[in-house]
Amino acid sequence: MSTFAHEAFLPFDSQALRHRPRSLQVLRTFAIWLAAWTFVGLMFLGQDITRRLFYNDPSLWMEVGFWTMRVVLSAVLTLAILRLGASFPIEKRVWARRISLHVLFSLCFGVGRTGLEAVVYSHLSAGWGPAYEWTQGVGFTFKVLLIFGLHQAVITYWFILVLHTAVRYYEKFQERAEAALRLELNAAELREQVTRAQLGALKMQLQPHFLFNTLNTIMGMVRTGEVQQAERALSRFSDLLRAVLDDMDAQEVTLERELTYLRLYLSIEQMRFSDRLVVRIEADPDVLDAAVPHMGLQPVAENAVRHGIGSSVGGGSIDVQASRVGSQLHITVQNTGGTRAGSPAGWGLGLSNLRARLKQLHGARGELRIECTDTGAAVEVIVPYRRIAAATELPVPMDSVQ
Repeated sequence: MSTFAHEAFLPFDSQALRHRPRSLQVLRTFAIWLAAWTFVGLMFLGQDITRRLFYNDPSLWMEVGFWTMRVVLSAVLTLAILRLGASFPIEKRVWARRISLHVLFSLCFGVGRTGLEAVVYSHLSAGWGPAYEWTQGVGFTFKVLLIFGLHQAVITYWFILVLHTAVRYYEKFQERAEAALRLELNAAELREQVTRAQLGALKMQLQPHFLFNTLNTIMGMVRTGEVQQAERALSRFSDLLRAVLDDMDAQEVTLERELTYLRLYLSIEQMRFSDRLVVRIEADPDVLDAAVPHMGLQPVAENAVRHGIGSSVGGGSIDVQASRVGSQLHITVQNTGGTRAGSPAGWGLGLSNLRARLKQLHGARGELRIECTDTGAAVEVIVPYRRIAAATELPVPMDSVQ
């Protein structure tokens, strides 16, 4: 509904009263209805003038005066109808009683308007001289207008009342729709907050697990007397820890940054296993800016080391490949070595955590696929392909990781 049509019913609208002075609303509404009644009056006046010109009737200007006063009077009385409509709205619970009340109001309105018109018409006709029945007094004029105009006044009352009721119900519908939208937005915001809290909890669960395992690796080097290796590992670990803390609040990072974390972590593991661990990382340049879960690949690589390389006397390799397949990003971490890479149920916190994070971030579009063989395992992380802005660069160890 247009603003112009809506504001025609504003003087008795509680919502509008909060934004605009009441007197200004009444004047604006009166002006709108005066314009509407002027349009209606001009249509009828044109018809009457044409008829009087056809019959060479000298009372042309009196007809103009009559319709002018009728237009102004109708605009004023319209405000009274709006007041009655706002004070006694037609609602579902009391519709029968309210309709009966408005039937009485409409009859009173018709009689009252007819009386006012009779008084005005009688005085106007007296000023213009003898002119048909209008000069025979207010009583006679009232009877004539009541016979020919009462039904019109009643119809006018109900027409305005129905319009007012329609506008009120439309406004209530709009308010409820806006309230429902606000509730939906609030619910969506709450769901987002819950999701962020759950993801944060999962990250907080993962980070101490990863940090303690890496520290145990360095402590193992110290116990075996590999002091220089331990120092290099601590240096790499500090770089990795700094990178993790820099992105502590991020749930997703670019694939390039995630691979940098992975290289830092695997470089520490390579110091531990020496030449028994070979790492190869390949990623299409077009997908390096794709969004992936922060620290999502580290638990996969950690399981590959523990259940693959760590259980094999001869060592093995870890191959990481990333490519885009349609609208998805596929990242595969495959290891060789060992008699069996273990079972998914026995891989513990790391992969369970990653699976939960993928579900929170992407729903059914995020997948974690695990395939075990007698000589190794392959873990595939699948997420929707989406590009994000790159963060600051991290130091990348290139001496061992290919």
